[in-house]
Amino acid sequence: MFGFKKRDTVAQEAAARQVTLGDGQTYTVVRQIDCLGDSCPRPQLMTKKTISQVAPGDVIEVMVDNPSSMEALPPMCDEIGATHLETLKAERCWQVYIRKD
Repeated sequence: MFGFKKRDTVAQEAAARQVTLGDGQTYTVVRQIDCLGDSCPRPQLMTKKTISQVAPGDVIEVMVDNPSSMEALPPMCDEIGATHLETLKAERCWQVYIRKD
């Protein structure tokens, strides 16, 4: 419907991928959420759902290409029991790294 391709898996298990952020710390990304092409509120809802499924201390990566979604994710971290670690600008998207408290 509406020409959008339905994705079977939005939150994917990351194969123990390591990422080093601007603070010099290396983190293991346990899930990657592909929200490319999605607009608010879907990236926020998928982030909230994924954070509820991971263990405390786990880091997730949310990929968004919508500027308003990128700006909305860090402020919502307090209400979902998480910490925004960093947002990186990639070639075609932003990668938002969030750790569950």
